[in-house]
Amino acid sequence: MVSVIESMSNPHKHLLHVATLGKTVGLRGDMKLHIKSDFPEQFCAGAEFLSKDSKKIILDAVNPARGTVRLKGIYNPQDTKAYINQDLFTTYEATRENIQLQEGEFFWFDIMGSKVFEGPLELGIVQEVERIGIVNYLSVVTSSELVAKGESKNFLIPYHTPFLIETDIKAKTIFVEGCLDILQAS
Repeated sequence: MVSVIESMSNPHKHLLHVATLGKTVGLRGDMKLHIKSDFPEQFCAGAEFLSKDSKKIILDAVNPARGTVRLKGIYNPQDTKAYINQDLFTTYEATRENIQLQEGEFFWFDIMGSKVFEGPLELGIVQEVERIGIVNYLSVVTSSELVAKGESKNFLIPYHTPFLIETDIKAKTIFVEGCLDILQAS
């Protein structure tokens, strides 16, 4: 799971929050790494990330067993103080380049903004993907036509079968089944 932020001063415009650096561990400048992503494999020696103000942060060493990292050029606890609680971001492009998805898997940022249809009826547009427990949900802003008929302004759809029929990222459409009932019960 990742958060998307928009930064007007950032040339990349959209960044994905993938981790947060924590406190210093040990005497060599290692820091706790709090991963906020479904893809821990992106945290490896040499991996580059951005801070909120677009400064480059490079991982020098990673210890997955301890959940720690060492930053390039930072080798003692005193120098890590400036990085404690620093959020690490990456771009959409870097994520697509560095992460290999399985068949039928999609990045959440590609799903957001998709129109949701049940048959020919447009239910709404995906505003966000939320994880509640172990289940991913599409947070959908209901179409204005359905809101005008008295339906809820937004609702959640479990993003799995039997509700999910097809996701087409290129067309930005998601076809579902049984979700009009969920909307009407919201």
